Amino acid sequence: MLVNQVLKNQFFEGFLLVRSSEQRTSSNGGKYLDMTLCDISGEVNAKMWDGTAAAPAAGSVIKVRALMQEYNGHNQLRVDKMRPAGENDAYDMSALVPSAPRSGEDMRAEIDRRVDAMADETLKRIVRYRLNECGEKLAYYPAATKLHHAERGGLLHHTSTMLRMADAVCTVYPQLDTDLLAAGVILHDLCKIDEIKADSTGIAAEYTRAGQLLGHITLGISALDRACEALNVRGETRLLLEHMLLSHHDLPEFGSPKPPMFPEAEVLHLLDLLDARMFEMTRALEQVKPGSFTDRIWSLDRRLYRRRDAAKPAPEEESPAK
Repeated sequence: MLVNQVLKNQFFEGFLLVRSSEQRTSSNGGKYLDMTLCDISGEVNAKMWDGTAAAPAAGSVIKVRALMQEYNGHNQLRVDKMRPAGENDAYDMSALVPSAPRSGEDMRAEIDRRVDAMADETLKRIVRYRLNECGEKLAYYPAATKLHHAERGGLLHHTSTMLRMADAVCTVYPQLDTDLLAAGVILHDLCKIDEIKADSTGIAAEYTRAGQLLGHITLGISALDRACEALNVRGETRLLLEHMLLSHHDLPEFGSPKPPMFPEAEVLHLLDLLDARMFEMTRALEQVKPGSFTDRIWSLDRRLYRRRDAAKPAPEEESPAK
């Protein structure tokens, strides 16, 4: 049973991944564990009221026996027993870690095919150089710690989706440089690998020191300059790519000191924003029933409504007040 299938007052016994865990003190002075546990179906808050229990490490797998309860309208597990997963335990890691809908190898192959199709040899050399630098981490790396594409393979999921959108946009606006836009899409978030600390499970534990002090935009400009120096690339192509990486968040409060100043840079920003929002909306709406609203999503600053199935008749509703 997946954790999002457990009903109120129903027991769950099985393996879950620890996203976070902390020992806290209640208002009466007692100690308890406050945890966020997950499998591929989503996350759930969990409490263990045994004050002697040690907090399991983030990223570890534990076996739990717990009762599903409700607190302030949200599901919450009351953990009665737990232990670390052992080598002889039969559990499937792929069932515990939220993952991209396609394998890392499949998404990387799609990106490689797009690079091979580039007519601009300079852009092809730069992009290939940076992809090779990132190496095997691309197969599993997430694109965030909590928000959009915070999943195993999330970086490639985000990139490959944006690549398909970029090619589609270029058919509507043929004045766009398709290779330049594709290069910007592939390069713009590659330094998430240096910004985020993650292991082969694809779980992002925290930001690295460089990630907190510099961020992936600054790190990306530095990596791009290093690649261009190694390949002896100078001139406008290099400058345009630098600007696309620098401006893809659009506003200073989101990390970009310059707004997009030519069409391909503007489209890169809009595709990045669209893909991030579609991911956030889809994930939030999956957690509620048709015909109901989500809680306020702070990253979007709004609640969302999940539409009813058009094939099913809607229940009677009260008429709006006159």
